[in-house]
Amino acid sequence: MLNKHPINVSIVVPLYNEVESLPRLIAAIEASLKPTDLRYEIVCVDDGSRDGTAALLKQLAIERDDLRAVLLRRNYGQTPAMAAGFKVAQGQVIITMDGDLQNDPADIPALYAKLQEGYDLVSGWRKNRQDDALTRLLPSKIANGIISRVTGVKLNDYGCSLKAYRSEIVEDMNLYGELHRFLPALAFIEGAHIIEVPVNHYARQFGQSKYGLGRTFRVVMDLMTVFFMKKFLTKPMHVFGMFGFASMSLGIILGVYLTIVKLVLDQDIGNRPLLTLAMLLFLGGLQLLSFGLISELLMRTYHESQGRPIYRIREVVGGDRSSETSDRTEILS
Repeated sequence: MLNKHPINVSIVVPLYNEVESLPRLIAAIEASLKPTDLRYEIVCVDDGSRDGTAALLKQLAIERDDLRAVLLRRNYGQTPAMAAGFKVAQGQVIITMDGDLQNDPADIPALYAKLQEGYDLVSGWRKNRQDDALTRLLPSKIANGIISRVTGVKLNDYGCSLKAYRSEIVEDMNLYGELHRFLPALAFIEGAHIIEVPVNHYARQFGQSKYGLGRTFRVVMDLMTVFFMKKFLTKPMHVFGMFGFASMSLGIILGVYLTIVKLVLDQDIGNRPLLTLAMLLFLGGLQLLSFGLISELLMRTYHESQGRPIYRIREVVGGDRSSETSDRTEILS
């Protein structure tokens, strides 16, 4: 941070049609942080609202020194809105929350304090969640179990938006699709220390929920992306090569068998489905190997073009290092 008085906390809030909730939300955030010694900013991102949220947000941002308004050109979705907030936020710690008043701003100081114990990410757990049991709670519980098992990051509530991050963690993450709900898993890939703490949760006061069962398919697709990133981000050839080699090997075995049937047993193999299968397995395996090689090149281009290392240094302790080594450590970390 180059600021003389750095901002301690940035509160990032994506908004979509929350005109009734917005004034109460800003007041509640101020009430929770004003008694503390923390320097804070509130970054509200309007995601193409159609109910007057953008106009009200602009007005409040002009009137208040602690509020920054980010207005997107259209409705992009919660993940892009959150990414825009991360880009604008200047705080050493970034805390995200929903704009519908279901998250409690009073939990913000506790999340910040927990982060100071040495964690990189503190995730909220809506232990007493105030949502419909059949349409929200049950699907969420199943999803949390699947995501925890696939990603290896055991959390009770992936869907809770109330989370605290060290700023350097979010700087290393690029968000697409519905990946905002997988931020703990993405942070874990970057080597983050993560803990989950219970937080308050309230029933929605205004408007209607923007979530529904229709997001399930997109979440599953993004879960596959996160799993691939966790396992094979720097070694894609390991997965493509494994399946490609297995497919080619099986195709060759079937081809040898059919060759023996043709040449030794003098039987016709031209109309056998097994011949088609052997060719498909061999060609499919060849394609998978080619995908693996292309993926390896893409990964190297991705890391080398951006100067991104394939590892993250948490700290270097002890030793007498030269300025050249210090500069190099700063770049790599």
